[in-house]
Amino acid sequence: MTDYTYQSVFFAYLLFAVLAGLAVYFFVRSVKDGYLGPNSEDPKFRMLEDDPELEPHQPAGALRHGGSNGN
Repeated sequence: MTDYTYQSVFFAYLLFAVLAGLAVYFFVRSVKDGYLGPNSEDPKFRMLEDDPELEPHQPAGALRHGGSNGN
């Protein structure tokens, strides 16, 4: 009779170590690139400021210039 316990346990720990290592790697990389920091919300605010102005009678998805709202 063969015991496969060691192989499955070693595989589980190896898989956990690889996944934990990748999580730490991407966390450190995102901190170094500035995705997690005091200015991490700046791209969102720039994107919101670049939106064209909407006229009061148009629905939220319709653009003033060149947007097709079905008319």
